[in-house]
Amino acid sequence: MDIGGQTALVTGGASGIGKAIADRLAREGAVAVVADVVRPEAGRGPFLDVDVTDPAAVRRMIEGVDPSILVNNVGGYQAPVFPDAPVEHWQRTMELNLGSAMRAIQFAVPLMAERGAGAIVNIGSSAGLGFGPHPSPEYAAAKAAVIRLTAALASLEERGIRVNCVSPHTVGTSSVRARIAKLESRGEPLPPDLAVELIEPDEVADAVLELIADDALAGRVVVLRGGRPRHVLPKEAFD
Repeated sequence: MDIGGQTALVTGGASGIGKAIADRLAREGAVAVVADVVRPEAGRGPFLDVDVTDPAAVRRMIEGVDPSILVNNVGGYQAPVFPDAPVEHWQRTMELNLGSAMRAIQFAVPLMAERGAGAIVNIGSSAGLGFGPHPSPEYAAAKAAVIRLTAALASLEERGIRVNCVSPHTVGTSSVRARIAKLESRGEPLPPDLAVELIEPDEVADAVLELIADDALAGRVVVLRGGRPRHVLPKEAFD
């Protein structure tokens, strides 16, 4: 897909990974619309104040923007976590990380299919890969589902819509770097997810842009880890 001139929607695009993706899309000539609950700095293009856990709000967002490019980037979690968190709390994490992407895709598919073209990129996480423990089991489960959802939607290519996923390990956003600095200032050891070579947000944006531009890729998952070449998971990984 030629990115120039396309309308792109990035959820959670006000900061961090989402900001890097939206900025890169804009530099490539797309109209990059940011949807978030936190307003980005002025002058960065169209902004929508949207709670993506609200189905009606997601429908209005998709139908109002009518994107040809959709990046489901929004995500995260907050303590307490499953199984100690109240049901409503951990369910919101599932809704934020998985439900929001599913709804956005569902509402976008008819619009993209009518044009016969569309590119969707889901932002997963290394939390959804492998079998190790994770500080937030519900977040890990949601991201694993996002990865599997991506592969399961490969058949949308028949309608001209390609769904792919970028799954990074720890990304060096300003909030992550601030957390590292705080722990180091206290002389506390870094947890395993922070004691690694960080991925730059622009590296994630690069991978997203390549998936959008490459018409040969559908239902694929690109894994990013600091200091290593990015790689595409083989289709056999889902067999």
